[in-house]
Amino acid sequence: MTELFLAVFLISTAIHLYGSLKQDRRLRNLTKPFLLAALFGFYYFTAERVLPEILLALFFSWLGDILLMPAGVKWFTAGGISFMISHGFFIAGYCKDIVFSSLSSVVIVPLALLFTGLTIFIFSKLKAFLPKALFYPMFLYLLINGTMNCFAILRMISMPGAAALVTCIGAVLFFISDSTLFFVRFKKNGKLKTHFWVMLTYSIGELLIIIGLL
Repeated sequence: MTELFLAVFLISTAIHLYGSLKQDRRLRNLTKPFLLAALFGFYYFTAERVLPEILLALFFSWLGDILLMPAGVKWFTAGGISFMISHGFFIAGYCKDIVFSSLSSVVIVPLALLFTGLTIFIFSKLKAFLPKALFYPMFLYLLINGTMNCFAILRMISMPGAAALVTCIGAVLFFISDSTLFFVRFKKNGKLKTHFWVMLTYSIGELLIIIGLL
């Protein structure tokens, strides 16, 4: 079953990326529901210790994918809320491996400042293109994604090794994917015209998070 779910993920991702590159909305919508559903199955049947928090994180990521498929601000907002919940469950899963007593504010504060600074910088470039009603909700969303990244890094500090590093790389790619999505969706005259880079970083990011946790 492990190999089957991984194969479905890789094949559907490849087809989806092709559809994204060709701006084929129908092909993208046809394949998108399979991505996180397959990753959910891959994690469930592979993990020796299945964490319900990670299953819920994958479920809400899948739901976010579905909600982002239709056009419109309401659907975009609903998808963003689902992904915020997903990040919260990823954080809860990471916390199980973090030894908080060993962490110093010397580490935590710079991490928080780094992702806050990155978020401020990204939105300084986006502000002119965003609807006013969406600016602060989207800003909050990216901060929560950055917080998920911080906890992934704190987990790596608590349990250094290749596995935790892989999860960190996946979390960073997730942050890059969301940032890229904002530019594709709202900066219509920008260099990023398709969802290819959004979905490439997103799919690899989610996969690496799970592989690292496994």
